[in-house]
Amino acid sequence: MRRFLLAICVLFFSAAFSPAGPAGAKVYIDIDSPTFQKFPIAVTNFVALGGGSDPEISAWFAAEMGRYLQMTGFFSLIDRNAFLEDPSSAGITADKIRFDDWTAIGADYLVKGGFQEDRGNLVAEFRLFDAVKGEMLVGKRYTGKAAERLSMVRSFLDEILLSLTGERSPLDTKIAFVMKKGKESDIYTVNFDGTGLTRLTNERAIVMLPRWSPDGKAIAFTSYRQGNPDLYVYGVDRRDIRRITGFKGLNLCGCWSPDGGKLLFTLSYVGNEEIYVVELGSGRLKRLTHNFDIDVSPVWSPDGGRIAFVSDRSGSPQIYLMDAEGNNPTRLTYEGNYNTSPAWSPRGKKIAFDGSVDKRFQIFTINEDGTNLTQLTAGMEDCESPSWSPDGRYIAFSMRRGDRIRICVMNANGSNIRVLYEGVDNGISPAWSPRLR
Repeated sequence: MRRFLLAICVLFFSAAFSPAGPAGAKVYIDIDSPTFQKFPIAVTNFVALGGGSDPEISAWFAAEMGRYLQMTGFFSLIDRNAFLEDPSSAGITADKIRFDDWTAIGADYLVKGGFQEDRGNLVAEFRLFDAVKGEMLVGKRYTGKAAERLSMVRSFLDEILLSLTGERSPLDTKIAFVMKKGKESDIYTVNFDGTGLTRLTNERAIVMLPRWSPDGKAIAFTSYRQGNPDLYVYGVDRRDIRRITGFKGLNLCGCWSPDGGKLLFTLSYVGNEEIYVVELGSGRLKRLTHNFDIDVSPVWSPDGGRIAFVSDRSGSPQIYLMDAEGNNPTRLTYEGNYNTSPAWSPRGKKIAFDGSVDKRFQIFTINEDGTNLTQLTAGMEDCESPSWSPDGRYIAFSMRRGDRIRICVMNANGSNIRVLYEGVDNGISPAWSPRLR
């Protein structure tokens, strides 16, 4: 029962090499289809555009580009030992590329590029080719300092995904989470690629349930900083904290409304745990659930019309739905005897949650109409607290292995699990930010 209750801007000038097509003419590959297969892609060493060549930089660009492509979970990297291209005659324009050499080894797409470095300044060109059609899909030139070359790689990853899928990568987002240190905890953030671990709060107390505002400028959370589990909001830019509610008993953070003007949360000052909504401007409070059972973990649908929450009114914790006014509650989950932590996909069709399987918690998704229940994690210790990326293509979650709890991310179909944070201290309760550019 205790668990139930506590349940990058690129700074470079860039120029395009390919003309824009007619509006509406672009056809994107549906990476969300159940039949989607990873893109077979080859990435070659970059060539020197002028002056002497630096083999280390040449190989570095290829390695980092390949690493970030694999990080997305959408690409299958062609083994470099299979390349047929003669490096001495390699070019980065379509007329200099023997595309048959690439399709012969199974590559559908090809990334090539070149660079020129002069006194710490760097010019780098990136190009994505359709190897089957023998044409360039997108090309970009970036200029900056040599130390900024990783940002160039990340920027072109966005261009690749935009060209093939119609959406950019989540590299401009962060995952907030709670890092537990003994009896105290604080909120930290980490980037999608696992870099940039940053501490936000210094509570010297128990902290729980961080939740981003829709504009990314604030994080709501629950803290025991004054001895009671009260509801607070942290201003990301101002780095200030203000208390929103401090009723006796639980003030458990739930979810921001899509317009950012309200917060869902759970109060227990009436005796049992019930769901409320507070208007942040006026402080006006409204109770949404009225029963003798425990109701917690509320989350709005993307359109703000419905709320998913957890209740034990059926005898065990299950996911329920109700309208935004608290009316017409209906049970969503029926399989399993312990389902908690609902998270509504930004695409609006699915809800992720964690459920007990053989005394271990695993991540599931279910359609909002109750169909297509899918278990995403298996064969691992506890996987809990799912949180969707703003494009709905990834899910962050916490995973226990032995005595360590990590912050992980996976593709929305359960594949490509990666660890974002793993340290001496445990990471729990991840929350994915909106896009922060």
